[in-house]
Amino acid sequence: MNAPSSPAPSANIVTVDLGDRAYDIHVASGLLQQAAQYLAPYARAGRLLIITDDQVSQHVLLAVANSLNGAGLSHEVFILPHGEGAKSWAQLERMTDWLLEHHVERADHIIALGGGVVGDITGFAAHIVKRGCHFVQIPTSLLAQVDSSVGGKTAINSGAGKNLVGAFHQPSLVLIDPDVLRSLPPRQLAAGFAEVVKYGLIDDAEFFDYCERNCAAFFAGDKDTQTQTIIHSVRSKARIVAADEKELSGTRALLNLGHTFGHALEAETGFSDKLLHGEAVAVGMALAFRYSARIGLCSMAEADRVATLLRSAKLPTNLQEAGAVASGQTLTAHMLHDKKMSGGTLPFLLARAIGQTFLSHDVELNDVAAFLDQEAGLLG
Repeated sequence: MNAPSSPAPSANIVTVDLGDRAYDIHVASGLLQQAAQYLAPYARAGRLLIITDDQVSQHVLLAVANSLNGAGLSHEVFILPHGEGAKSWAQLERMTDWLLEHHVERADHIIALGGGVVGDITGFAAHIVKRGCHFVQIPTSLLAQVDSSVGGKTAINSGAGKNLVGAFHQPSLVLIDPDVLRSLPPRQLAAGFAEVVKYGLIDDAEFFDYCERNCAAFFAGDKDTQTQTIIHSVRSKARIVAADEKELSGTRALLNLGHTFGHALEAETGFSDKLLHGEAVAVGMALAFRYSARIGLCSMAEADRVATLLRSAKLPTNLQEAGAVASGQTLTAHMLHDKKMSGGTLPFLLARAIGQTFLSHDVELNDVAAFLDQEAGLLG
């Protein structure tokens, strides 16, 4: 795949086509400094309520606040602790209480300024407070920009597992500024790149080729490469969401590639910074391809190619690198809490080749456990 051509002035707007609930995703350098012109129509009585976290508030909030102040828009800010642990009942209660104290109304648009955690919990709060109000996504991590800010999946975690309490609630607008990537630690940037690679793996082998050729430029901070990579990823996500908003046909389920393995690894590491979500997805995708090779669906050469690209992005590709060496039985026990479980069976995303992922309903968890024992070096 050749690098996508430079966009025309309007080509950095991607629409998620959901009929009367359609919304636009704007991708533009310097967009945070221009936030007011996009957010003004959503400011009831000239005020906005912003949800962010204690890291984003230090690095990104000021640009948005200055833009709002310059346009005469007032704003109130609620600050979450950073990290996956913030997607909890306790923080949801704090947030909804704060929104009600600030007299949120159903016509209001809550602004989610942050990474995937902020977007997920803010979207869920917007869904339930006053029986539903609106929200706008301003994703500040690569993972949120290319994946979680688009598509309306909102959730918090529970003791039983990740994202098990949530709802589909689409945003009204998504604003993506690639410049914010400069503030990300390298580990966070790599974690987001795992979700970029996913679009190539599921149904776009040419985009996987592009990622291979441009990985070095992306991580070197080449602005055009980063912007075009984000736009292509967002278009892929928007296309899939429009075709299957609530995962009823199975098309959207392809976006879960690597997540069944990945969520089990996150559970094993305590949903902590020991293993970031994108890192868990990277290991999960590598495992999905190696398992597919094990059962004869694809070649080991394809699986090795996947792992090579992920490693070039400094992402983990096995249990040892993930810090999650555990028995197959332990890891598959985590999978039993997966929200995709249906009728006592768990569908798995497997692959016939790069760009040829499919949903399998006949995978035996005992066989997966044996595979994971082998991966962990627990078999002789």
